[in-house]
Amino acid sequence: MIQKSYDGNNSLYLIPTPIGNLEDITLRSLDTLKQVDLILCEDTRTTRNLLNKYEIKNKLMSCHEYNEKNIAQKVISMLKEGKNIALVTDQGTPIISDPGYEIVRHAIKNNINIISLPGATAFIPALTVSGITPAPFTFYGFLNSKDSKRRKELESLKEIDTTLIFYEAPHRLEKFLNDALEILGNRKICVCREISKKYEEIFRGTIEELKKELKTIKGEFVIVVEGNKNVNDFSNISILEHINLYLKEGISEKEAIKKVASDRKIAKSIVYKEYHTRKK
Repeated sequence: MIQKSYDGNNSLYLIPTPIGNLEDITLRSLDTLKQVDLILCEDTRTTRNLLNKYEIKNKLMSCHEYNEKNIAQKVISMLKEGKNIALVTDQGTPIISDPGYEIVRHAIKNNINIISLPGATAFIPALTVSGITPAPFTFYGFLNSKDSKRRKELESLKEIDTTLIFYEAPHRLEKFLNDALEILGNRKICVCREISKKYEEIFRGTIEELKKELKTIKGEFVIVVEGNKNVNDFSNISILEHINLYLKEGISEKEAIKKVASDRKIAKSIVYKEYHTRKK
């Protein structure tokens, strides 16, 4: 199914809201919030504060993780009647570690026009100030709050060579750093606290360094972690040693040569010649 987005009746607008500084909102977002028939919001009090700053008066309806599934059909019915509806969360872009997915899923199923506006989100500023390779990156969001599940999630990520981005709650930073050091190893890391707010702070270093430095710090965090730089790095072993690694796994000599050539991105003939020269 192809959707050609348009501004008009019968549209669902996904509108990013400021993550701290209330001035971090686009003119288009403000105009849309004025024009729609209804605004779905995570907390009506938080959204009302934003609207009051810009003298916007509009109807609000709560849409949060506990009622999203229940109100989805009601929202779709309103959209089918020709209403324009905006969806916002307390901070940042809807659906990115925030509610909104169920509403969007139902809208797509019912062929509703969806327009997602660009705007504030916490992980992009964190990535750009981190000094860690910006692309490719893997945005993970929040790890599980339970210790065993959080550690299992980190285990699943430790071999990934892309930059990793996490969100973390104020009271869990120390546990995150402890587990990350043990499971991921002592990598480069950037911890961003209270992005765009009055007490914004950026901490850069290794996991071990920041683990010592940030024992008592509180706030909302975005954490950028260097990817695994040892994945598929065979520069520290010879071709013979590389082939022997595969032979020990029970792979045939022919297949081992083929895999080493692929790993090192060189011709099989070079690997074959080097192996048979050195193994004697």
